[in-house]
Amino acid sequence: MARASSSSLLLLLLAVAATAVAGARVPGSGSGRGPPLDGNATSVELRARRRRAFENGLGRTPQMGWNSWNHFYCGVNENIIRETADALVNTGLAKLGYQYVNIDDCWAELNRDYQGNMVPNKQTFPSGIKALADYVHAKGLKLGIYSDAGTQTCSNRMPGSLDHEEQDVKTFTSWGVDYLKYDNCNDAGRSIKERYTKMSNAMKKYGKNIFFSLCEWGNENPATWAGGMGNSWRTTGDIADNWGRMTSRADQNDKWAAYAGPGGWNDPDMLEVGNGGMTEAEYRSHFSIWALAKAPLLIGCDVRSMSQVTKDIISNSEVIAVNQGNLGVQGKKVQSDNGLEVWAGPLSGNRKAVVLWNRQGYQATITAYWSSVGLPASATVTVRDLWARSSSSAGQAPGSSEGQISASVAPHDCKMYILTPK
Repeated sequence: MARASSSSLLLLLLAVAATAVAGARVPGSGSGRGPPLDGNATSVELRARRRRAFENGLGRTPQMGWNSWNHFYCGVNENIIRETADALVNTGLAKLGYQYVNIDDCWAELNRDYQGNMVPNKQTFPSGIKALADYVHAKGLKLGIYSDAGTQTCSNRMPGSLDHEEQDVKTFTSWGVDYLKYDNCNDAGRSIKERYTKMSNAMKKYGKNIFFSLCEWGNENPATWAGGMGNSWRTTGDIADNWGRMTSRADQNDKWAAYAGPGGWNDPDMLEVGNGGMTEAEYRSHFSIWALAKAPLLIGCDVRSMSQVTKDIISNSEVIAVNQGNLGVQGKKVQSDNGLEVWAGPLSGNRKAVVLWNRQGYQATITAYWSSVGLPASATVTVRDLWARSSSSAGQAPGSSEGQISASVAPHDCKMYILTPK
């Protein structure tokens, strides 16, 4: 009798679980359109389901900072980290929110010590990570570090954390580390979810004050499950400093928009602005789309010697404010016509952030319609141009009229606006 009752209960629980899974449709599996920009019960419930398990109080807005990999690769050392922390403060970037100074791969010795602990590379980090964290913290910043859910990291120059999860998190905590990027190489043939669950559990137990950034390259659609494991998750393979790779990462990330929210963010990889492989217009587009999509804003260039153009792009406080807005809803592509695109997302106070993005190789006029960006057709708005830093009423803004706004946009460039209803 007890056995029959238990079986019935099990069947009931399985049915409930199946219903919940069926309700959480993967974006793109139906019409290809995400939830309306004004948000409805479906999108709210979806974000709530995603956020249930992992709440360490971190990542209430997308993380901002700097990472060593895109510019320095394995050529990183403690002097570069110290000087980068100095530069973030001296250039004013720290005050704008760029707080994490993240060391990527290659910081450790190839072998662990006799107790099985990771050891900082004696040539490049002779003072150790604890001393470096103390230096960064004294600047009012936070230190990030890197490991891998495998036997070795992607460089094959240092050990990964597979089967050393708790030990390594304890070590990172003892050093004062504030951020962990966790990569996906040398997996020993073991499943992604098994390996990332082990580290997530270790973080929940011993690293509650460490921002956890999963980097499994989007292989198993982490937006659908990583919200219970960490604060951000890569939705794509690695970015590169060229137009094609950057735009493809934006597109791949876009379809998971509904899964992002305070505490957990989609990550299309770090910024390439300032590394020299794209034009000023392309970098402006890159930064605008990442900001609108609530992507992490992790600078990837050498901020010690960046150009004024680079600084102007990554220090645009109004664009940063879109990324860091407390509503926390990821913007997305809402119109597309042969490379002429409109991306938009809601902000607090019923405002809308809008990007007109020209992905073609010629000058073109792009029009955003109120119906696409989540405004009533009859709405009158104030238009704030975030790159020109100018404001006007919709009827007075260049190219605008009732129910729409248009602009002529240069090749590979963009216009970015905030529309505020009157």
